[in-house]
Amino acid sequence: MQVNGDLANIKTYVLEKLKAIYELSVPIGQLSTKELNAAMLEITEILDREVAVYINRQGKILQVSLGDTATVDLPEFQRQVRGDKRLSGIRCVHTHPSGDVRLSDPDLSSLRRLRFDCMAAIGRHHKEGIIGTMGFFTGEQNEEGIEDLQTYGPVKEKILNQINLSMLVTAINKKLGAQNLKNTDEETERAILAGVERPGKQLWTIEESMAELARLADTAGAKIVGQVTQRKEKPDAAFFLGKGKVSEIAMEIQNTEANLLIFDDELTPSQQHNLEQTLGIKVIDRTALILDIFAQRARSKEGKLQVELAQLKYNLPRLGGQGLVLSRLGGGIGTRGPGETKLEVDRRRIYTKIHDIEKQIEGLKKSRNLHRVRRKESRIPLVALVGYTNAGKSTLLNKLTGSEVFAEDKLFATLDPTTRHLVLPEKQEILLTDTVGFIQKLPHTLVTAFRATLEEVQEADMLLHVVDCSNENFEQQIAAVIEVLKELKAETKPTLYVFNKADRIDNDNLRLQMLHDREGICISARTGENLAALQEKIESFFQESQIKLTLLIPYDKGNIITDLHALNAVRSTEYVEQGTLLEVSLPVSEKDKYLPYSKE
Repeated sequence: MQVNGDLANIKTYVLEKLKAIYELSVPIGQLSTKELNAAMLEITEILDREVAVYINRQGKILQVSLGDTATVDLPEFQRQVRGDKRLSGIRCVHTHPSGDVRLSDPDLSSLRRLRFDCMAAIGRHHKEGIIGTMGFFTGEQNEEGIEDLQTYGPVKEKILNQINLSMLVTAINKKLGAQNLKNTDEETERAILAGVERPGKQLWTIEESMAELARLADTAGAKIVGQVTQRKEKPDAAFFLGKGKVSEIAMEIQNTEANLLIFDDELTPSQQHNLEQTLGIKVIDRTALILDIFAQRARSKEGKLQVELAQLKYNLPRLGGQGLVLSRLGGGIGTRGPGETKLEVDRRRIYTKIHDIEKQIEGLKKSRNLHRVRRKESRIPLVALVGYTNAGKSTLLNKLTGSEVFAEDKLFATLDPTTRHLVLPEKQEILLTDTVGFIQKLPHTLVTAFRATLEEVQEADMLLHVVDCSNENFEQQIAAVIEVLKELKAETKPTLYVFNKADRIDNDNLRLQMLHDREGICISARTGENLAALQEKIESFFQESQIKLTLLIPYDKGNIITDLHALNAVRSTEYVEQGTLLEVSLPVSEKDKYLPYSKE
């Protein structure tokens, strides 16, 4: 613990006082403390010389220096962060013996040269007590391209120590880093992931849930620079995490230059606001992250409207506390959307916007209902592909129907539902619909907003529950999908489990275990394994409720043939002398009407 500067003729007891300053620390995000200021000023009043301390972002005192009344010895600290545009990660707090705490030209020169997080001067005023002034970069440049500095003060010590230094430094660094970018949204966001393990209350382990959160963050375009978890019976009302863990995150933010914190669970508006104010960076939860991915994936008009509706409803209660998100430093994950990129609008306007979007969606819903009526009239069954996100639903649809629906090995690659016509081997026609993937902790706001899209699931005659059987958590994924189906009141629909990606499973016992007590089949949509057997299973399901007949319809009974085509019952047609010979597959409820024409 060496004291820097001119120490000639300094008495031993004063030198010990200077060394004792090293034992002090400052709370993360706070400029200084009353104890530190008092210790520095005590020595200044004994010697009539400046005392300076250099503090890192974790609140540790790195250097104590002693100078004269004109200046103070400034050590050349090694830069602690990457890039010439960033701040050094160190602040200087020093005393002015005269009590005049205005920053001098040497003070400002040192601030600029060493790129301190801030430069502060403190002194004792005969009336006000301890006062101080702080200087810092604004993050802007003047017309000559020189970086601007700003000073704050003189103010009382208490006010100076109430400044959230973490938030200030984060904002400055973000602006400095964006100076050479045309758009701050183009900058990759550096994210820390956070989660809480609640014993006995979670289907997934914290490791599994956090791994999935990491995949979501990667899909959204974030770079993950850190991860923290905490075991806690119930979330903290103010911060979700405990205060000690929040302090740990603050330290991690400074070490990693993170500018985004992503929570694995849904935060209340007040928790989000408190965390942003304390940590000085943007904070989002799993819901906002999923919404952001949806915003990137939406292609159809209806998809975009549903995403915007969900975003508006999610952000409405958070308007009062989104200082960082809604500021001009905002943008990026959690704030982009197919509509407005930032919700810089008042509540009345948002309510109006919600109402307008709901009317538009209702109009599209009516149009879709007409298509549904026509489909029902055609009597072509609807089979819906459901399953956990990235289970391979789109790949399966493409393989079965020969279509080219967008498929990618990322979460939520499909957002807009796609329906394709498929003729099965025994001439049974079906409509196969691909739907948005489900996920654990799927927010209720999303299920509500996407109810129009998910109506295809509710209207389906049969569900193909596609499962990624190569995922070690496939049982938990199945449970998560069933939970969403319950919310859609579709859990009782006839379901065939399709265990996809079976080409990655070599263990036959594991395959048997997956199919235990389930109506299902193991396939590989990628290699084509068992796809023919899958089609046979689908066909047999519909055939069980139908009866096959050979009918001979007299030529003067053409209306009967028209009715059979309307039922989508005709499988083959042959014209013979006595009339039209038809192979038909009829619903059991319709057979009596046509039995008089049966050849059997």
